[in-house]
Amino acid sequence: MSTTTSHTPPESEEQPEGGAAGPGTRPARLIQNEATTEIPVHLLFRDDPDPVKVPLKPAVVARRQGTGEQPRQRRPVPVRRRPLPEVDPELAERPARVLPGVAGVLAGACGVTGCLATTWWAGLLPPLLAEALRMPGGAGGGLGPAQWAAYAGAGALGVAGFGGLVRGRTGRAWVLGLFGRYRGTVRRTGLLWMNPLVLRRRVDVRLRHWRSEAMTATDPDGMALRVVVLVVWRVRDTARALLGIEDHEAYLRECVESALARVPVEPAGGTRGGTTAAGDALTRLVATEAAPVGVEVFSVQPVRVEYAPEVAGAMHRRRIAALDARQRASMLSSVVDSVEDTVTRLTVRGLVELDDYERKVLVRDLTVAFCSGRAEPV
Repeated sequence: MSTTTSHTPPESEEQPEGGAAGPGTRPARLIQNEATTEIPVHLLFRDDPDPVKVPLKPAVVARRQGTGEQPRQRRPVPVRRRPLPEVDPELAERPARVLPGVAGVLAGACGVTGCLATTWWAGLLPPLLAEALRMPGGAGGGLGPAQWAAYAGAGALGVAGFGGLVRGRTGRAWVLGLFGRYRGTVRRTGLLWMNPLVLRRRVDVRLRHWRSEAMTATDPDGMALRVVVLVVWRVRDTARALLGIEDHEAYLRECVESALARVPVEPAGGTRGGTTAAGDALTRLVATEAAPVGVEVFSVQPVRVEYAPEVAGAMHRRRIAALDARQRASMLSSVVDSVEDTVTRLTVRGLVELDDYERKVLVRDLTVAFCSGRAEPV
């Protein structure tokens, strides 16, 4: 492609159809600018029956410099938070198999009875005990393999019977595990019998509340705050709360701190919803983050909101100035309304006839009188 000449060829002259200029012909006209890409004019109006055979690269024309054109505003890409990782889906609370406590008591009693019977059989039962139990004298064969086997069976039955007895309480649950595997949760109350080999972990499933210490937060203007919140929660899924996470109470505390770092809290008396709106936002956020670990959050409400010590003095002065300004504006509006009402009544009823100068003087005097009366202490 040849360079652009300074003169423009006449329009009547025909240019060759190809991109290169032949001998004795003028070069093709080009659209060229210091801020644009060179584009041959004949390529813009070329009528090719098969455009696929002539691959053309799309011309990207830059914006003209010095023309006042504004750059295109790109839409901000919304930042999507990654969802919280799910705890093991197979780890969900399910009831464990337990027996009434009567079964354990009977098994333990049978074991004790078996041990006494084996002792009598071996002839080792003391005479006084035999007379108390009204048992005749034993065979007196001593301890042999059969007696030892009977002792082992009766002892195992007694230990299993009495060792598996537990007392279920209202508001408490037992999480059972056997050899590292979750075996179920017991929420029943009363005397129960469980397998004595299982590992038992007690968890409180009652409705609980936690009053936090002073945590760091910010108000809608970015000023540092110290906030104390009251969290009402309970354990909904015992398996996930105890086995799916190391410490569900510490996790809940950290969720509250994270929510306070993202949700602005407004002190009481604000115009943006106050602590009620902040409490609703905190409740939704903490409940969403605590649900995967089996913790159900009902309420997260700020109970004490105060500015940090380094900004408390300045914010106190600022709030007093704002209250004073609102009070002055209210008093001024009241005075203006009173003056307007007084002047209107005097003129409408025909009590006085005032020209513009006299009206201005009357308004000034009434304003001074009303302001002086409002400023006097009650």
